[in-house]
Amino acid sequence: MVHSRFFLRSARLALAITPLVALPVVLSGCGFQPLYGESGKNNVDVNTELKDIYVANIPERTGQQLRLALQQQMSADGPEDPHKYTLIVMPSFNAEAIDIHSDNTSGRTRITGHAHWQLLTVAQNPTLLAQGDTTTMDGYTNTYEQYFAQTLNNETAMGRVAQTLGEQITQQVSTWFRTQAAPAVSRDQGPKAFYPIPTAMPESDKEVPMEQEGADAIPDMATGRGGPSQY
Repeated sequence: MVHSRFFLRSARLALAITPLVALPVVLSGCGFQPLYGESGKNNVDVNTELKDIYVANIPERTGQQLRLALQQQMSADGPEDPHKYTLIVMPSFNAEAIDIHSDNTSGRTRITGHAHWQLLTVAQNPTLLAQGDTTTMDGYTNTYEQYFAQTLNNETAMGRVAQTLGEQITQQVSTWFRTQAAPAVSRDQGPKAFYPIPTAMPESDKEVPMEQEGADAIPDMATGRGGPSQY
């Protein structure tokens, strides 16, 4: 009886593990591939390419936080050897007072961060390889009675915005390394398609930020290219 229970439990465990073992095989069959790592199609090791990127200096304290985040995320397990590409990032940060009270004070501050990036070759005449845009939002609750805590909340929120922008830029650059998307070829005829931008900030609850398709009818966010947005 004891042996029967043991074999029954073993059989149930084997049945439970089998789908988990087969999952990578199924995903591979569907064309799923990890973003970071080697690619069998074009033999591009994304992690190695990221370590070859020199992140140009970004002014201001928050810009330095963004640059440090990019260096850490692109070097991964290190060490970095930036001699092949140059990444130029132009960020902007805005603070907005929301939750306005009757005494004209604000209960919360919303911070939006935007960054435009360009990836160039390291050469006497650099070549623009890819570019893109990214946006994120964060915020904190105001504490007017405690000035030090208010300042600390602001600095912490700005640091989170810089970290998130760095993660998004790293992902977009990695996508370009994976796809190696060529410059778009103009498509003059046919209707234009629009795609929702999940990271963009809507101006009202009735509007959804949209991105127009690229000139080759492919969304820019799917290839790592930068492109126009429509709100």
